[in-house]
Amino acid sequence: MEHARTATRDDVGRLVELARELRSELGSYRGGALWATRDVMGEPLDEAFETIVEKTEETVVVGTIDDVVVGYGIVAVEALRDGSRLGVISELFVEPGARGVGVGEAVANRIVDDCRAAGCSGVDVVALPGHRATKNFFEERGFTARAIVMHHEIGGESDA
Repeated sequence: MEHARTATRDDVGRLVELARELRSELGSYRGGALWATRDVMGEPLDEAFETIVEKTEETVVVGTIDDVVVGYGIVAVEALRDGSRLGVISELFVEPGARGVGVGEAVANRIVDDCRAAGCSGVDVVALPGHRATKNFFEERGFTARAIVMHHEIGGESDA
């Protein structure tokens, strides 16, 4: 049975495995390399997960099937200038063999519920260009695009 719960220190090893799998999968997508160096936790992942599990401003939710961790999501609550709060999902991943059975949905629902309880007015998440499955997954859960980030890569040569 699919379930989502808050991660504990006992989950850190498994979370590291899943996070590395996520980075490997998304690295081939347009924007994936920059996403991996800007938007998600860096190495050492075990220390990063241990820190997050102990924090109150970020939460790691794990998705399980029969109590085996097969997915996770990380969300932070940000205070906005107008005093409102926004949940920001930095990572959400379910291993390929466990997709399509409700684990990702359980994790996403738990994150949204936690953000609602924290007084958030909304929740943001990034979907990389071309990763239609991610875009569709979040749209099916009521997420809509509110911004498109444009990027201009600058290499060693002049762009003139």
